Amino acid sequence: MFDQFRNKFPLTDEKWNEYIGYFNRIEVPAKTTLLEEGEVSKKLYIIEKGCIRVWFNNNGKDLTTQFFFENESVASIESFMKKLPSPTNIETIEPSVLWWIHKNDLDKILEEIKEIPELRDSLINKLFERTFDYMKYFVSFIKDSPAERYVNLIQQRPQIILRVPQHYIASYLGITTVHLSRLKSKLVNKNN
Repeated sequence: MFDQFRNKFPLTDEKWNEYIGYFNRIEVPAKTTLLEEGEVSKKLYIIEKGCIRVWFNNNGKDLTTQFFFENESVASIESFMKKLPSPTNIETIEPSVLWWIHKNDLDKILEEIKEIPELRDSLINKLFERTFDYMKYFVSFIKDSPAERYVNLIQQRPQIILRVPQHYIASYLGITTVHLSRLKSKLVNKNN
């Protein structure tokens, strides 16, 4: 799993192996809750295989905010970094192989690598990338119609369309599954 990242970081083999040793591998079935809303996040996950969704309950409605796939990391970042109750749930959609690291261990690594500019910059870029994704999602909800959001999803993140159940996609788009079915029918008819 980690071999693909090895050449990206200027670390000695000894340091690399020490840091990798902090990670724990788990295999979990679909519909496994990794973090419940209200808990304080103490683990960051890296996905070797599978799909994870982040969601919250809004007055009994299940609202999905993000999907994560292979080689992506996921945590309730605000909860993880600031030790606050998580505003979201994290759950597997598919059977998944995950690597997790405890916050205390990640903090040790971060303290050590903050003096290495390449590592520090890489970490900052990853955090900003996640922030930009949230901003695009937020702006899209204000600016775009559900149909536009669906077309953007098809173009920008086709793996969601291919791997995620329709009711989660509808939740992510902020519409009902019936509305999603209508959107899909209109697109098919428009393209025929």
